[in-house]
This record gives sequence, structure tokens and C-alpha cells, in this order.
Amino acid sequence: MASIINVILSGGVGSRLWPLSRKARPKQYIPLFEGQSLFELTVARNQGVVDRTIMVGSIQNVDLAKPYLPEHKSQTIVEASPRNTAAAIAFAAFACNPDDILIVTPSDHLIENQTQYEAVLKQGVEMAQQDYLVTFGIQPNRPETGYGYIEYEDNYVLSFREKPNLETAKEFLKRGNFLWNSGIFCFKASIYLEELFRFEPKVFRASKEVFEASHHGVLSEELSAKIPSKSIDYAVMERSERIKVIPSQFVWSDMGSYDSLYDYLKVKGHAVDSAGNMVIGTDKYVSFVGVQDTILVYTEDALLVVKKQASQDVKHLYEELEHGASPLL
Repeated sequence: MASIINVILSGGVGSRLWPLSRKARPKQYIPLFEGQSLFELTVARNQGVVDRTIMVGSIQNVDLAKPYLPEHKSQTIVEASPRNTAAAIAFAAFACNPDDILIVTPSDHLIENQTQYEAVLKQGVEMAQQDYLVTFGIQPNRPETGYGYIEYEDNYVLSFREKPNLETAKEFLKRGNFLWNSGIFCFKASIYLEELFRFEPKVFRASKEVFEASHHGVLSEELSAKIPSKSIDYAVMERSERIKVIPSQFVWSDMGSYDSLYDYLKVKGHAVDSAGNMVIGTDKYVSFVGVQDTILVYTEDALLVVKKQASQDVKHLYEELEHGASPLL
């Protein structure tokens, strides 16, 4: 009998939330959300729908995940060298029966309205049982430039759009037939693998070789290096004719940058001064003079000061530190 399996992707480093997020402890494992982490919340919210959980994560932080995975109903696939989401999902699909339904979720999203969320997932499972590749789109409530978009009509995808500039995002909102791309997917293991083989045979074959050579769920770093690094969006979702989208109303944020974290913390009562400035990570007295909508982030070894509107640019700072082999990563 086919099972429903939550595939949790946890290979990212959360570069736009540096310095809170580090390689050794990425953002999804930081207990910022009323004492819980995004990973912990992700596992819990899907348990009412799925039979098992498969976590595909980095060897650097897999031990952080294990305490939150359901005992006797979970499996861990450890990437020594992550090769993007197309391969990560392929590993999980190879570990399943062909008719198993995979609900693929990132580990760093914040979702509210559990009842509506579960209802949408169940709708996705029904579509996946008909051999569709299902993606979930979020109804936008602002012209967001940090998310990709899906142009749609009913449950049909007309196009996928990259992160837009502000004017384009406003136009998307005005037109009313665009959804935020949530990065949550649902499909049969076999259908995903068929489409991956069809569009990216090199990714399919290399991923299969790596999976079959794995030892106790740990993948070979040397073999993994041969896998082309492709996202599921580019490798499959933007190219397949089997795609369906479900417009969704549950409250969603990918918590990918400080503007998202700021909005969440503000709603939860975190202190914000009269000019919209916020301090994260310290109880020390901080005074902002002559600036507004600015976020100060404190850690023991680093300070970040960023305008809320420039939160996406923290990724560029992270890349500079990475290029310089900084120990602060």
C-alpha cells in the first residue's frame, strides 16, 4: 500500500540571515519562534497528514535535526556535498516505493492556520494520485520582491517568474492571477523520477549512482560532486506538462531574510522603537538616532546593521565572507 511521506529539505545555510545563521547552525535550527525552531515546526505540522518522514540534510547539521524527527517513522539521508533540490528530492524518491506520495517541504518556512494547511495538502495528495506534479501557490498580499511567482488560471500553471523588481511585483498584484511560489510540492515518487529522467538525465543518473552507493544513509562526497546542481524548479517544474498549482490561503513566509523575521517578531510583541528600528540578539541598550526601519543583529562575534528594505542584500555580504574564507561563517 502506498504511503504519504514528508520529504524535508534541510541543506541550506540561510545566508540572508547571517550572522544569526551559520553553517554549523543554519536558521532552521535556531529557536526564534516562541522557543521553537523552524525545523521543529516543519516536522510537527505535517504529522497529521503523512505516514513517514524523510529528512535530506547536510552532514554539517544533521545531528541538530535528529531530536525532532519522529522515532521509528523517519529516515535520514545525509548529503556530504549538497547538489541543490532536484538531486535532494531524487534521493528521497529513490528511497520510496514508486506509488508513494511525497510532500516536499523546505525546513525554513513559517506557516500558520494548520486546518487550512492540512486541507490544501490533502487536495494536493488527491491530484498527485492522478499522476500530476503539484505545487502550492500562496495568494500574495503585498508586492513582494523576495519571492518567485506563479502565473496561473484555475489549477493550471501559465508560467513561472523569477523574483521581480518592485514595479513588476506591483503589476503582478494588480493583475490578480499571480501566486507566490511556496517551494512546497506533492507528487508520486515514480512520476518525479520519470520527469527528472526526461528533462535532466544527467542529474537522474548521477543521483541514482550516489544513492545506490550510500552507506547507512550517508552519501559519497566524491560521487556527489558529479551531480549537476539544478533546482527542482528549473529541472522539472518549469518544463513538465504534468504541473498543477493549488492556490492557497494559509499564512506563509519563507523566513528567508530579516524583513520576514522583523515582521514576525513585531507581530509577536518584539520591541520596535518609534522609528521602526529593531534589535535582535541582545538585551543591551541600543539607541538609533536619525535612522528608521533599521535592524541591528547581535551575536558574540559579529554585528549586522541593515535597513529593513535592504534585507535581501545580506546574501551578498555572506558571499563576500565566503569568498574570503572568513571564520565567521
